[in-house]
Parts: sequence; C-alpha cells; structure tokens
Amino acid sequence: MSLIEVVVFIVVLGIGIAGTITLFNQVTKASVDPMVRKQALAIATSLLEEIELRAFTYCDPDDPNVTTAGGVGGCTAGYAETNFGPDTVPASVAETRYADPRFDNVNDYHGFSMSGANIKGADGSTVSGLGDYSVSVTVANAGADFTFATEEVLLITVAATHTTTNTTVSLQGYRFRYAPNSP
Repeated sequence: MSLIEVVVFIVVLGIGIAGTITLFNQVTKASVDPMVRKQALAIATSLLEEIELRAFTYCDPDDPNVTTAGGVGGCTAGYAETNFGPDTVPASVAETRYADPRFDNVNDYHGFSMSGANIKGADGSTVSGLGDYSVSVTVANAGADFTFATEEVLLITVAATHTTTNTTVSLQGYRFRYAPNSP
C-alpha cells in the first residue's frame, strides 16, 4: 500500500465513524423525547382534570347565594364570577391552589403557573423529579364556539413544557355551565 492509499482509507474511515456517531446521537435524543413528552402530558392531564372538576357557578362558591342565584346579578356584592384569575373576596387575600382561601371555581386558575421545584400536587406536596418542567394555565370565554352566550362556556388551556428540550404539550378542555347553582 502506498501512503496515498493509507491517507484515503483513514479519511473514508473517519467519515464513516463521524456518520455513525451522529446517528447514535440522534437515536439517543429520539429515545428520550417520548419519556419527556409522556411526563409533560401527565402533568398537563392531571392539572386539566383538576380544573375541570371545579365548580362553574354564577357566584363564588363562598357566596351565601351560590345555590339560588339566577345569574351573576343574584350574587352578593363582589362574589360574582365574572373575572378571570384568583378571587379576593371575602378577604383581601387572593385565593391560591395550596392554602385557604383555595381556588374553588374554574376561572380562578386563569394565569396560574408552576415551574421547576415548585410543581406541586393539588394537596400542596412537591412532586420530585420535575425540575425541568413548567406548566401554565389560561381560561377564556368560549360560548360563541357552541352558539351559547359567551360566558356560558370556558376554554381551559394547560401547557406543560420541558425547559431543557423545549418540548411543549398543550391540552385544551371546555367547561360548560350546566349546573350554575351547584358548588
């Protein structure tokens, strides 16, 4: 063999090894992605289910008129569920997911978010191993999508993101006001 043949052989071998390493790198990334997506889906699903199980009443469930109000006009002053985000009635302390006063209506979750070590279950306990995830919630009126009054249907969107891989799973659900006096 001549020196030229040896150099050509080394170059061809180097290109083959580089291609193989690139292939292994892609396979490794692809094998991790399903686990990341599945975990993000589990986070989003559990939070969406929690939100959909909350009341969707005319009045805040803390209002004495919650079971009798025929609309938001029948609520005690300040208790009508017309705003999005945590309520501040009856006290000047906003409702939260973890401590009293707690979120008690679907629209209280609008703007709610968790990330990293602050991802917690509904009971307030930290869920370990989710340091690279974040989750956010938006709630919007969506009655027009179903030819109902705008405020009679809510569209809930929960987005869970794995911050390292920038993988996002977004789930949406509708909540109809089918029992407006049932807290």
